[in-house]
Amino acid sequence: MSTEGEYDCIVIGAGVQGSFAAYQLAKKNQRTLLLEQFVLPHTRGSSHGQTRIIRKAYEQDFYTHMMEECYELWAQLEKEAGVKLYRQTGLLVMGPENSQSYQLFKSTLQRNKVPMVILTRENFSQHIPHVNRAEGDGAVVDITAGILYADRALKAVQGQFQKLGGIIRDKEKVIDIKPGPVVTLSTSAGVYRAKSVVITAGPWTNRLLTHTALQLPLEVVKINVCYWQEKAPGTYDVKQRFPCFLLTEGEESKEHIYGLPSNEYPGLVKICYHMGSKTDPDQRDKQTDRSDIDILQRYIARCLPGLLPEPAVVENCLYTLTPDRHFVLDCHPTYSNIVIGAGFSGHGFKFGPIIGKLLCELSLGQVPSYDLSPFRIRRFQAKTKSAL
Repeated sequence: MSTEGEYDCIVIGAGVQGSFAAYQLAKKNQRTLLLEQFVLPHTRGSSHGQTRIIRKAYEQDFYTHMMEECYELWAQLEKEAGVKLYRQTGLLVMGPENSQSYQLFKSTLQRNKVPMVILTRENFSQHIPHVNRAEGDGAVVDITAGILYADRALKAVQGQFQKLGGIIRDKEKVIDIKPGPVVTLSTSAGVYRAKSVVITAGPWTNRLLTHTALQLPLEVVKINVCYWQEKAPGTYDVKQRFPCFLLTEGEESKEHIYGLPSNEYPGLVKICYHMGSKTDPDQRDKQTDRSDIDILQRYIARCLPGLLPEPAVVENCLYTLTPDRHFVLDCHPTYSNIVIGAGFSGHGFKFGPIIGKLLCELSLGQVPSYDLSPFRIRRFQAKTKSAL
């Protein structure tokens, strides 16, 4: 059946970023439609799963600054929806004391006066039992960091969007975008028109942008999300105040390894390698590379003696990477009423409320609340043009 509709704004992609953008637009009294190609909720993109880390610990000041307001906006959503979305655990950041990455994490926390504790070789095991810290590694705790309940958060923001009069249509794939002063979208169910469109389609972003003669340097990778069994139940449990952790680099890897305490699966600790193998988002099961799991097994055997070094559960998730691992938050270079939020590079979930606000501002032609120069398309446009 053909469905036709006129909207102020249409958001394509109902993951965390699109859902928060739609919610912010509805708050501004914009008649907003949120489209999703799969039946909600689903596990095909980057916003599913029960938990994510929330932190102010970053190598760059601009992320730490954005997270200040982000914590407030998460608390606001908790209050509005009446659900608990955040649990404070702290984040233990470890890495070679003299390495650039570890020093940047530490100095950003210090410079921005984020509540933190520097752990010494003498007091480390007293504060963080059952973790072997490598010789020469430094350790610092971002005290305000913790866990976000991701599935619950997505459901909460979509519910609030609907309470504000927003419309969600799932199982409705966008098959054509016709730019213009009014953008026309054709989907598997009909045709819609809107003054502006926000594209937050994760791994499918470039497929949609094809209709607008733009391609971004985005790489889609499949991440193995691994859960590891405790030898003695409770050793790394959230109730025992075991923190989230991030290893900047180590003996096994130059990429980050991160973990969350035992929480969603009793007795299982979520530990992942912050990189994966290139994949087609529609044929992700064909990607069977397990080299990241081999790295994690070696790391766990060396540093987390209370875990069995064989994953008990392996789920997966997609990251959409930009070359510099910074987001894309910008208007289309040709069509200013098409706004793009993409390339969240495996660290965007926690920023959902602020990204939603920024995409809303761009869509309404307002001055963004933050300096978006790190996120502009022009930073890699010369390369994009030569690749076309």
